[in-house]
Amino acid sequence: MKKYEVYKNIRKGAVIFGLPLPLFALLMICVVASLLVIIFSFSLAIIIGALLFNGVLYTVLMRISSNPRVFHIARPFPKLISNKKSSQFHYEEN
Repeated sequence: MKKYEVYKNIRKGAVIFGLPLPLFALLMICVVASLLVIIFSFSLAIIIGALLFNGVLYTVLMRISSNPRVFHIARPFPKLISNKKSSQFHYEEN
């Protein structure tokens, strides 16, 4: 009888081929574009170049997804939200 493990990392998000959905969508767009280039050009060098490009793109996207700190952007929301008027005066320092 086959045993199935419970998937406990549901909050990490969906992953296809080891890539999160936005990166997988980018990969598929590049694959479709390279297929169009291959269809409309009958050169062996372009076919090999498109295959190499897609392979390199996949490895780069895998590295980006495994190390998300590469493109770390500041938090979209501030740490503290207040209704107090912001002022440049610091009375505590005087």
